[in-house]
Amino acid sequence: MNCSRTKQTRRKEMQMEKRTDMRAEALDTLIDIERNKKLSHIAIGETLMRHQFEKKSDRAFYTRLCEGVTERKIYLDYILDTYSKTPMRKCKPLIRSLLRMGAYQILFMDVRDAAACSEAVSLAKKRGFARLSGFVNGVLRTIVREKDRLPVPDKKEFDKYLSITYSVPEWLSRLMIDQYGAQTAEMMFASFLEARPLTIRTNLSVITPEALEEELKKEGVSVERGTYLPYALTISHLNYLGKLAAFRQGKFAVQDESSQLAVEVADINEGDFVLDVCAAPGGKTFHAADRLHGTGKVLSRDLTEYKTDLIEENKDRMCYENVEVQQWDALVEDESLLESVDVLLADLPCSGLGIMGRKNDIKYQMTQQQLSELAQLQRNILSVIWKYVKPGGEMIFSTCTLNRGENIENIRWIEENTPMRLVSIEDYLPETLKGRTGSQGYLQLIPGKDSCDGFFISKFERPEAR
Repeated sequence: MNCSRTKQTRRKEMQMEKRTDMRAEALDTLIDIERNKKLSHIAIGETLMRHQFEKKSDRAFYTRLCEGVTERKIYLDYILDTYSKTPMRKCKPLIRSLLRMGAYQILFMDVRDAAACSEAVSLAKKRGFARLSGFVNGVLRTIVREKDRLPVPDKKEFDKYLSITYSVPEWLSRLMIDQYGAQTAEMMFASFLEARPLTIRTNLSVITPEALEEELKKEGVSVERGTYLPYALTISHLNYLGKLAAFRQGKFAVQDESSQLAVEVADINEGDFVLDVCAAPGGKTFHAADRLHGTGKVLSRDLTEYKTDLIEENKDRMCYENVEVQQWDALVEDESLLESVDVLLADLPCSGLGIMGRKNDIKYQMTQQQLSELAQLQRNILSVIWKYVKPGGEMIFSTCTLNRGENIENIRWIEENTPMRLVSIEDYLPETLKGRTGSQGYLQLIPGKDSCDGFFISKFERPEAR
């Protein structure tokens, strides 16, 4: 009995040590994100790759901590500033990250308060900040005592209320209120903080959705059917994507339903020539290839070698033979393509405000000035690429943003500055999305209202020559 207890105790100690190690990894990741302006999903992904063989629970703990601190940073600083004599902006980067980690565990995770405090103190000491360990301990233990009566932002200044409550910059909360109204803006921001499963698209060239679902369940993955499309699935409770045989064998692609809908509304027929101008990592490229059933061709382009390498990797995994990948600047006209394309997929560079729930740092890195610059970049690209569409052919212009300056305003620009004309997408939409603006040729998908990312889809046709 004593031996058994000793083994149990040791297992618990080892688990605590591992959690300590993952907290240390999280601390390094958060400092890296803030100091080097590294995208959080990249920084987290790099660490998860190094720890791909660790227990799923430890990887999940690390991911939740990093993502949670990043997405709630403004709110955490609001709470910490309430109980700290030193404002967070004046704290040393390591101490600031430690306090955010501790506060997040106390307020949002199923972690013992004492463990959250003691581990933060321990990490401060290990990293050479023993003299500040008392400060860290004091602030976090105050939050523990006060967590049932934390300060609440005043709703009278609703833009500030949204900013603090949902951790978005004030300029962004004002923009969304101006464009969508206070209620919808709050609904969107709230949805970004909700956990969401990973959405995938079945590679219908090699497997049915039903068979894929069974395979994934056998690998211990939780699977649900998509909301809008019969070949879409959502998956959760997986450890590492690359460990799934179905993924390695190219039986599915990671792709949100909103992005899948952009190809669904395109009238792609067997034998078509499809051009995807800003394609990385290739979701729409391979969806289009799937629709061609081995016929025709998809020319998949992007600006940098890094991005085309991503497309090539996915092409090799999914084994599409009717896809060609090229490095090409979309701003440079390719005379060989003029009036040759049946379907042009133009998912153009944008602010990404519709996917803030998946990429938590977008809201911190984006600026109002960049919104205007991106809208202009889209116009510059569009002024080149529309010429590739043959008479009678079509262009799908889409973005993963909510900003109307990059969406609605730019479809008006297309109509005013090119011969392209909006055409209805209503017949291609699932029943739950009909009756909005599809008959006008476009659709804005809204997080919280729609069961997908924030996404904009529009469809244009080039008139036949008279």
